[in-house]
Amino acid sequence: CMAKTQYSFSDDQTLLGAPQDFNIHVKEVRLSAGAGFVVVITGAIMTMPGLPKVPAANGMDITEDGEIIGLS
Repeated sequence: CMAKTQYSFSDDQTLLGAPQDFNIHVKEVRLSAGAGFVVVITGAIMTMPGLPKVPAANGMDITEDGEIIGLS
C-alpha cells in the first residue's frame, strides 16, 4: 500500500495526473502486520486507522418498531 497525494501518481502534488519520468521520495515505511501489508509514506500524509476484522456496524440494526439496537 502506498500513501501519497491524491492529485498525482507521483508524490508531488504539483505534477498533476499521470506524469512521466518522475521519482518517488519515500519518507517512512510502516508495517501493518495485522492487515498483512506494508504502507509506504511518500509525503505529508495523514493515514486513517483500519477497521477491526468484524466492524462494530455488523452488530447494529433497526427493529421493525424503529428501535436502533447495537449502539452502546
